[in-house]
Amino acid sequence: MTAKTSPRPDDGADGAGRPTARHAPVILGNKPGSFARSVLAERHPALIRQVRDAFPYGPARHEALDILLDEITTGVIEPLGPSEPDHEQWAVWGRPHFGRSWFDAPFLWSESYFYRRLLGAVGYFGTGPWRGVDPFAPFKRAELRGPAVDEELGALDTLAGAPADERAAALLQASLWGNRADLGFRVTEGETAPGDTAGAVVADDSALLWRLLPAGGGSTVAVVADNAGRELIPDLILIDHLLVERHAERIVLYVKPHPYYVSDAMTADVVDCLGRLNQAPGEAGGIGRRLWEAVATGCLEIRVHPFFCAPLPYEDMPEDLRGEFADVTLTILKGDLNYRRLVGDRMLDATESFAGRTAYFPGAVAAFRTLKSDVVVGLERKVLDALEQSGGAWRTSGTHALIQVRA
Repeated sequence: MTAKTSPRPDDGADGAGRPTARHAPVILGNKPGSFARSVLAERHPALIRQVRDAFPYGPARHEALDILLDEITTGVIEPLGPSEPDHEQWAVWGRPHFGRSWFDAPFLWSESYFYRRLLGAVGYFGTGPWRGVDPFAPFKRAELRGPAVDEELGALDTLAGAPADERAAALLQASLWGNRADLGFRVTEGETAPGDTAGAVVADDSALLWRLLPAGGGSTVAVVADNAGRELIPDLILIDHLLVERHAERIVLYVKPHPYYVSDAMTADVVDCLGRLNQAPGEAGGIGRRLWEAVATGCLEIRVHPFFCAPLPYEDMPEDLRGEFADVTLTILKGDLNYRRLVGDRMLDATESFAGRTAYFPGAVAAFRTLKSDVVVGLERKVLDALEQSGGAWRTSGTHALIQVRA
């Protein structure tokens, strides 16, 4: 896949002389004590150990994982082997970074390339018995079978009798806070509770979202998924609500074409979640059956695109994907990684306009995200000041969230 450059927002400085857009520093992993460094130095090695223990890999796979572990901790970035199917594309993307420390490359690129290398180490793209075996599947399935999912699905029975506007607000919040259910985040942070929304919503454009999707308006909505399991289930439940209440006549759900990050959703994960819903009693089971039928009739379409596994911002999306987003009423981007790719993985001024940062996007766009990395824009000054004075790690702890919309 060759990405074409799209129009970019202003690259200069704001009226106060603060750097904006591409003049803001790119986030790297070489700053001691930074969130990016902790991901590269702690989360990625821990994930290699978890993947190693989750499967009965043979000596060749263990050796490849050892080599990758040594490289990411003490070595330099090596290119893919010439026999790898996407060697040429990654050679282009990685040309400025090969031979450097993993900590000195842009954080977004390093994270993306780590997962590509991990898939190579376990033989995902090879010709042997591990071809196509998702190394993260055991973690996803264990989460989906967990008792927390039963509790969350059971709560739908109580919500079913509420007025439509109350259900809409509750399901929107469930989809937003479901983004805390990130297996990669829990590798180093410990268990999170997606249902616990004691943290603050630092920006809330949900009223604008509903204005863009009036009931009976014949809208088509694109939803770009983030995590599988306990995040994807509330996303699917929200999709059902949009269809049932006719806020959308058709929804396109985009997922990853292959494993990417530890819990990112693929088609197989959508099927697993629909199966989990179908097997549930009460309201959840009805939602699962409706969604299954929606896929059969084309009201809900599942799509993949290679760009979703690329180490690039949405500003550099290819023209075919740009055209798909231009054809819908609203695109909803779920999760932290999509947000970083949407506004730019840079140390941007948090009060910089979300609308300005996303002006390049082809059509109306919404971001649902709990904050699990340093990047954020679109905050009011008084909100930012209060957050900064709190002394907490509000940018990276997953305790704060936002819904931002640009019409």
